[in-house]
Parts: sequence; structure tokens; C-alpha cells
Amino acid sequence: MATDNDFDLDGRSFLVTGANSGIGRATAIALARRGARVTVACRSSERAAAVLEEAAALPGPGAAVFLPLDLAELASVRRSADEFLSRDEPLHVLINNAGVAGQRGLTADGFELAFGVNHLGHFLLTTLLLDRLRQSVPARVVTVSSVGHRSARGVDFDAVRRPSRSFSGLPEYGVSKLCNLLFTQELARREAGTGLTTYALHPGTIASDIWRRVPWPLEPVLKRLMRSTEEGAQTSLYCATAPELAEVSGRYYDHSREKAPSTVATPELGAELWARSEEFVSA
Repeated sequence: MATDNDFDLDGRSFLVTGANSGIGRATAIALARRGARVTVACRSSERAAAVLEEAAALPGPGAAVFLPLDLAELASVRRSADEFLSRDEPLHVLINNAGVAGQRGLTADGFELAFGVNHLGHFLLTTLLLDRLRQSVPARVVTVSSVGHRSARGVDFDAVRRPSRSFSGLPEYGVSKLCNLLFTQELARREAGTGLTTYALHPGTIASDIWRRVPWPLEPVLKRLMRSTEEGAQTSLYCATAPELAEVSGRYYDHSREKAPSTVATPELGAELWARSEEFVSA
């Protein structure tokens, strides 16, 4: 398995969503330490300030820049993609890292919160940046899913247009993570042979801000069992940079090892999710 010092990322451009905290921040700093130019995509410059300062203090050519992005608002996703594209720089790796867990509600566009943020916002961002990724090949799209995808028995395309119904928000989270996996697989099928490869991953159960709104008393109990954000970033970094993955695509990884995903993740459901997502973001 590749480590942080195995090879230089100087000249490589990465965009990491939710890079202001948690796994995303640990991922961004590790990439900048290896010489990459990292775009830190999150809701405000204030949220990004600490990671930008940390990256600026690192030795070497690595750098971090801010990009405003609110995945809960599709108009913000479009503005974010437009701003990135206006910079006229390559995009070698997009890391769809940001997410919510244990939260209930609706996005600004009327989608169940976990589905809207974890899947649909990233779906739109990725598709808007696809041409730039294709121009930058070899390129990768890495999406942080979860072992929680195994709890989902499918995708109810009516339920994703309603507020979260469970008390904990965790069943909806499981569906959104299944969507992350299905999206990765379908994108791999669509981009086969282009030089753009895709990967989904489970980072481990991590003590990060994603759990900050899980109802008490679940939140403190969950966090006792969790790994650090630096440990959680390792599989994201592996999928984003490991040379041995260059010839494979659409796979699912856990602890930097390929694992079989849920049998619910079929090509038929992946194709349906893609078609429905296109309808949702164009409505």
C-alpha cells in the first residue's frame, strides 16, 4: 500500500469537499504535504481558514485554496463548479468527502437531507466538472461512502423527496451511502476506457464532525468506538493516489483493501439512480 512519502504530487490538482474539518481536512493536509495543489471546498472562508493556514505553513510546493460550496443547495453547487472552471486549471482528482449523518430535514431544493447532501450535491458537482476531469486524465473521482450502505435495502425515490422520517436519521444515511456506491459504479461504467477512474470507500467509523447532530445519547456512545480523522483519511488517500489502482475502476475499498459491496448495488439500480438524479438536478 502506498504511503505519504512514496511519490511526489507536485503539479497535481485535487478538489476535496468538506476539507475544512474531519477526514476532509486530514486528507487535504496530507495531499498538500506531498506537494499537491488542493482546493478546499466548503461553505465559507471562515470555515476554511484554519486548514488554509496549516497548509501554507508546510514546507514544499503544496498549496491550498478556498472554494465556496454548499452541497445542500444546488444553486451553490453550480456556482462552485463555475468558479472552479473559471480558474482554468486542471483537476486530476475530485474527492467527494463532505457529508451529514444522523441529521433530519430537507435541503433547500426539497430533498431528504442525507440524500441531498451526501449524494445529489456531489452528483451535480461531479457531472459539472466531468469535462475538466476528462481533460486532465489520468484523473480520478473518489467518493466517501460507508459500510453503512449495507443497511439499505434499496432506494425509495419517493422518500428522497420527503423530510427524514426516522428519529436517528441513520436509515436515511444508509440509503445515501448506498447512492454514493451506486454512483461510483455507474460513473465507472460510463467512463470506461477514458482514463477517468472512480472509487468508493468506507473510511472506518471516525470521530468527526459528521456526527455532531446525532441525537443524544447516541452521539457520545458512537464516538467512543471511533478512529481518528487521520486514520480515517488513509483510505481516501489510497484511492486518490495509489499507482496500483490506475487500471481498475468502480471498486469499493475498506481499510485500503478492496471489498465486495452490498448485493443491492446492481447495475440496474445504478442506472436508475443516475437517470433519477439527472431529473432531480434539472428540475
